[in-house]
Amino acid sequence: MADERFNHISFFDAIESNKRNSIIFVFAMLVLFLFSLIAFSFILDLDPLVMIIIGCFFFAIYALIMYYTGDKLVLGLGGAKEAKKEDYPFLYNVVEGLSLAMQMPMPKLYIVNDPSPNAFATGRDPQHSSVAVTTGLLAIMNREELEGVLAHEISHIGNYDIRFAMVAIIFAGAIALMGEFVWRMMRFGIGGGSSSNRKGGGGILILIGLVFIILAPIFAEIIRFALSRERESLADANGARITRYPAGLASALEKIKKAAIPTKTANDTTAPLYFSNPFPDKIGFLFATHPQIDERIKRLRAM
Repeated sequence: MADERFNHISFFDAIESNKRNSIIFVFAMLVLFLFSLIAFSFILDLDPLVMIIIGCFFFAIYALIMYYTGDKLVLGLGGAKEAKKEDYPFLYNVVEGLSLAMQMPMPKLYIVNDPSPNAFATGRDPQHSSVAVTTGLLAIMNREELEGVLAHEISHIGNYDIRFAMVAIIFAGAIALMGEFVWRMMRFGIGGGSSSNRKGGGGILILIGLVFIILAPIFAEIIRFALSRERESLADANGARITRYPAGLASALEKIKKAAIPTKTANDTTAPLYFSNPFPDKIGFLFATHPQIDERIKRLRAM
């Protein structure tokens, strides 16, 4: 019998809930980033407004670079090779049908030589998108299960989840960079504001800024992974809506759980992009990139 939390779940309720939660997490990441800049300004004894302007300027440049080159970077890190239609006609047939159902251009297809059953999507928008599947996934999935996995990945593209992931990575990276810079300053005895600030009330602000900037990267990672879990749940719901067969996706997750093979081509940065947690041996919830696989299966079985 399904868990009571998952009774009477509809595709549309799940989709709306996850979209709403995703917006909340992105807003939280933005607020954390802005407060980190303010804390950084206290430590460097700069005008907070100037620090925010400088920080947002460099953030925008980094975001533009990632926007246009991020997909190539992810495919390269994942060891993906382009899949030719004559070699994988079945894969092309499935993706063509799902793309038509989503009313979006067909993404480019790639193969990753990895025994772990997994997949990921990347690209800045549906017109510039790619889907990569591992050889392990193709080896163990039947058509309904493969359709479920690919519908999930195509949903990531249609929902612009790669943009969400990119924004979260950039925010978390920028906050971590500020924290690392402060650590190095403290190590070499640099910074801490002017002598007048140290003697006056500014000293308290500097202390608060130090504590905040050191803890901020941890909170940024927690928010980034929470956002990743929400987008995974959203892709599950939308993928099930496309195929109208949630059992296929649930069955695919059950096979992946049984296999429990780590994805050797994944790393901590690209892990949130994969269909299932590429590091099944890792435990913990706050820093998990995906919802618990049993929870995903129960939710799908209840649809």
